[in-house]
Amino acid sequence: MRTGDDYFDSEEFSELLEDYEEAVSTGQPILQDADDLTDIADYYHYTGELEKADEAIEHALTLNPGATSPLVYKIREALDEENVEEAEALLEQIIDKNDPEYFYMQVEVLIAQDKIDEADQLIREFFKQVDADEYNDFVIDIANIYLDYGVNDKAYEWMMRSKGNDSPDFKELMGHVLLGVGKFKDSQRIFNELLDRNPYSTNYWNALASAQFMNEDYGESITSSEYALAIDPNDADSMLNKANGLYRLGNYEEALKYYLRYEELIPDFYYNELQTGVCLLNLNRIDEAIEHLKKAEQLSDGSSEFLVQVYQELAFAYSTKGMLAEAMLCLDKTKDLDCDHNDMEVLRGHILLENGLIEEAEKAFKRAIMQAENNPSILLRIIVSLYDNKYVNATYTMFLKFFETVGKDYNDGYSYMALCCWDLKRYDEFLKYLNEAVKRNPHEARIVLAGLFPEGMKPEEYYDYMNETLAL
Repeated sequence: MRTGDDYFDSEEFSELLEDYEEAVSTGQPILQDADDLTDIADYYHYTGELEKADEAIEHALTLNPGATSPLVYKIREALDEENVEEAEALLEQIIDKNDPEYFYMQVEVLIAQDKIDEADQLIREFFKQVDADEYNDFVIDIANIYLDYGVNDKAYEWMMRSKGNDSPDFKELMGHVLLGVGKFKDSQRIFNELLDRNPYSTNYWNALASAQFMNEDYGESITSSEYALAIDPNDADSMLNKANGLYRLGNYEEALKYYLRYEELIPDFYYNELQTGVCLLNLNRIDEAIEHLKKAEQLSDGSSEFLVQVYQELAFAYSTKGMLAEAMLCLDKTKDLDCDHNDMEVLRGHILLENGLIEEAEKAFKRAIMQAENNPSILLRIIVSLYDNKYVNATYTMFLKFFETVGKDYNDGYSYMALCCWDLKRYDEFLKYLNEAVKRNPHEARIVLAGLFPEGMKPEEYYDYMNETLAL
């Protein structure tokens, strides 16, 4: 079976794997050393055969207790399961404390505990001992570790220490690091350069799609995903990238198709269940949406950010069905999570208003305003809630007061005011606020106003298009 990994697909590894599998199946002695057996375990892990991977690692440790490479494999398994105590215990079992892998594992265990300063201090001390000819490799290894754990600023810092080279591996790492620190255009440039060399790499196409997505070039991101799918029609990452791009463009029907195709390949992924549920909610398939959102809650990795999204969407779904008690219960579940509780209070008011409980909604809105000390973003969310609940004239009046209050330097809300003027057929004012919206906050303009324009049109084109359209 081809994996797409150069080593795993090599003749050398194929012979190694064949010898190992023959020994296991016939009960003969296993002759591979600890490093080879760890490579075999990595292969099984890569291909999803986790029991075989664990079996290979146990063979390695039985033959060579205290060997570095199989213990490193088990340490990373423990860290993946957030079992830091187990990782620390396994780390101490490594016999060769001078092995660089022992040092790297010390660093990973510290980073996994969010002890970034301690990790950085350990790295700097070790750095003093690094030979000049190993300098670049060391710097790149450290950047890789930080990138793996999402500590993007540190990954970027160490990449900037490197002397650089023109190898695909270095450029790919740099592309991912730039993506991680928000330098999306630079990241796109690098992955385009890599694709010029190797246009049949699904990894490069997917990385480019991610950079384009983060830069809000959703149409281009979808195109890159389609190139990846043309190379490998069953590539799960490509499907997810395309689904996300379609979702951001509001094409929920098509996005749903790709989320469901992804689920066939990678079942029980909590993020995919959430996105599937949100698509179904937007398509007014409420019962199906609730089913997927509840599954997302069950599969959750426990992160507050993710669970808050799930509970918000579930609250919307239950409210749409008139199940107010269930919606309120979802919002109650966010009280112990790390989130903006003022936002949750606004959402509570929104759902109460949606269900005709005007006085109760007003109380919730007032609580949010008082707790947020008149924060403009909370005021804006309340006004948007009024619009969503069809109080269009009241929304228009409140927006006029809102813009007077926040002053000329506040850039949010103009897209919503433009939409409100559109509904009220105040077309001159619509054009005025549309012009402000695309200049001040094109991201908001795309999210709020895209439905008024041809699919894929960029916000900077909105004003001219609508000005010409209304003049006809």
